[in-house]
Amino acid sequence: MSETALAVSLVAVLIPSVILHEVAHGWVADMLGDDTARRAGRISLNPMRHIDPFGTVLLPLFLALVAPFVIGYAKPVPVVMTRLNRPRRDPLLVALAGPATNLSLAGLAIVVFRVARPEAETVLWWVLAIVTVVNVVLGLFNLLPIPPLDGSALIEFTLPVRWRPVWYRVRMYTLPVFLVVLILFRDLLDPIFKWAVDLWRAQQ
Repeated sequence: MSETALAVSLVAVLIPSVILHEVAHGWVADMLGDDTARRAGRISLNPMRHIDPFGTVLLPLFLALVAPFVIGYAKPVPVVMTRLNRPRRDPLLVALAGPATNLSLAGLAIVVFRVARPEAETVLWWVLAIVTVVNVVLGLFNLLPIPPLDGSALIEFTLPVRWRPVWYRVRMYTLPVFLVVLILFRDLLDPIFKWAVDLWRAQQ
């Protein structure tokens, strides 16, 4: 597969993967008492309801062409934490729903591969490989305890209430800084990508 075809394929898999990630957040929030996402029409598989022009299309495509990794994001699903049944515990469950969905998609791709056993380098082989690697990377990447990633909910869950206002203020400015750091220090994510690729290779 050529580099251009691989880049396009990565973005083509990444877009539905990040959309399902966000839908999972909204669905779990709805199940736990906050119907904000449902009322906003965000518990939907319609891509147009979730695509962020920069985070879902331009950023992944740019990184696929110039960087050894691809990341992206959809428009965050609106969740009102105070409307959840248990505002202390439930935000953590809502946050973890996204990475859990991505890891489940990767697991499903591996199951399909083991059942179908496509020939190496065929279209199906490449599709399953990309779905596995992209979703493992998305799942593990989002579990990092760094705002605004989902793993930061682990910090919020354990943070004393009196410290939360400061945490919320700091969290507002972390995304652009985090993206710049990732672009300047590309090898920071190497362990996650290597683990994802090794996982796929182990299925052969």
